[in-house]
Amino acid sequence: MSHSPDCIFCKIIGGEIPSATVYEDEHVVAFMDIGQVTKGHTLLIPKDHQENIFELEEETAAHLFSTAPKIARALRKEFQPKGMNLVNNNGKAASQSVFHYHLHFIPRYDENDGFQPTWEDNSSDYSPEKLQEMAKAVQQNM
Repeated sequence: MSHSPDCIFCKIIGGEIPSATVYEDEHVVAFMDIGQVTKGHTLLIPKDHQENIFELEEETAAHLFSTAPKIARALRKEFQPKGMNLVNNNGKAASQSVFHYHLHFIPRYDENDGFQPTWEDNSSDYSPEKLQEMAKAVQQNM
């Protein structure tokens, strides 16, 4: 497993920085986010230092995402949110601030709970033909 000496999450994994651990196994660790955007805000990270979704190995992703429902169900049981956002920021342009892959679990309670994502509908900019063209271009890169 690789670690980065300057990475705060690697330091948490190594026990150099304390955390409020929710779950841990040989591949991943989940802990309470110190920022607590909403009550119960939790991070799930791989123990292996992988910067973002573009670097995340498929085997690592498979274990991480197979663990995600277990964490979500435990958060729901404990805090009874009305919903939950799973958020992952990749790269500085997408607001990633710690460059070790992490998945945010943000329990949602109401419209004033501290997390307000916005979605714009740009469907008028993309015809069905344009969507098909874009899909084929992506397929060619897999």
